[in-house]
Amino acid sequence: MTPSGERKPRIIWKSAGLHLVTRGPNNWLTVTDNLLRAYLTRPEIHPVEESCARENALFERLMDNPFAEVHGSEIDEFQDADAAANYHVVVAFRDHLAQHGTVEQAYSALFSGEAIALPPVFIDQLVHLIAAGMLERDHDPFHAKAAELLFREQKVTSRDGQLMFADAEVVEMHSQTGGLGGLGGLLVEAGTPLREVSLDILTEENASDYWLRADLFDFALDFRFTQPGTDAFARIIEKWVRHFHGIDVRVQAMQSIRDHKWSWHVGLDVQATHVLNALYNGEPVSEADLGSIAGLYRMEFLDRTDLVDTMRGKPVYLGLAVKPDGTVRVKPQNILTSLPLRKQ
Repeated sequence: MTPSGERKPRIIWKSAGLHLVTRGPNNWLTVTDNLLRAYLTRPEIHPVEESCARENALFERLMDNPFAEVHGSEIDEFQDADAAANYHVVVAFRDHLAQHGTVEQAYSALFSGEAIALPPVFIDQLVHLIAAGMLERDHDPFHAKAAELLFREQKVTSRDGQLMFADAEVVEMHSQTGGLGGLGGLLVEAGTPLREVSLDILTEENASDYWLRADLFDFALDFRFTQPGTDAFARIIEKWVRHFHGIDVRVQAMQSIRDHKWSWHVGLDVQATHVLNALYNGEPVSEADLGSIAGLYRMEFLDRTDLVDTMRGKPVYLGLAVKPDGTVRVKPQNILTSLPLRKQ
């Protein structure tokens, strides 16, 4: 605790890069030299032994001044076409970050009409960094685990009355190696059967261990109604709305929408958008689609004047659904672009 009684800041995920940025207005994250250098040292960009002199020279110039002006013609003169293509992407991303000044503004701009081609991993990294900053003073491990849904795909399993969300990449790794790394890979090649994938479920008893393993993303989250996982995700949605829009909302998990005045909804992923749109429009919905809904939420706005006139006093419903391949891929940008907010 600080002398004022506030919790001390905590860097949850070292891999997010929160240590590379500073705080600006609205407590948003300022784009810094060190943040840009982190992208320049990615394996796709960092020079290798075969890199040409022009590539090496540009790399050294950007490491010295990550905001230095770069002309596309400089990159086109690289001998390695793949290296040139990678540089074009990273420099365009760098220019986008520099133009907007903060990570949050750069992220928001991607969904407000600015056309820039980015690998999805770059967008996930922005969300990862924003979430790390948003939760810096939040010491609840369930909130941190639930926030992973914003930037990491989840594999969903249902067994013995449980609904488990586990990191899709971690599940894939365990299925290939049994969690034994290179040794597991050798065993798979040799035809040795490996144990079934089973990750620790985050509970009150082991919650403190989350901080030691945060960057491993290897806890599973019980996402059944009334369980801590669904409530934690509701708190994350509240924080996300407050962080970007500066308004307060109350989000509550629910089992079904029973509202004959249902006026607005937001799907938090492609599948949920499809199902909620069909229900809202009174169209037939298959049992499989109905069963794909993993979470429903009711969002209420504490200040009615934050909403457009036709929505004042009415809730917004949110849905989260499992795709046919058994994964959940949250699109947090939908919360930024699809709420019925009054224009400031």
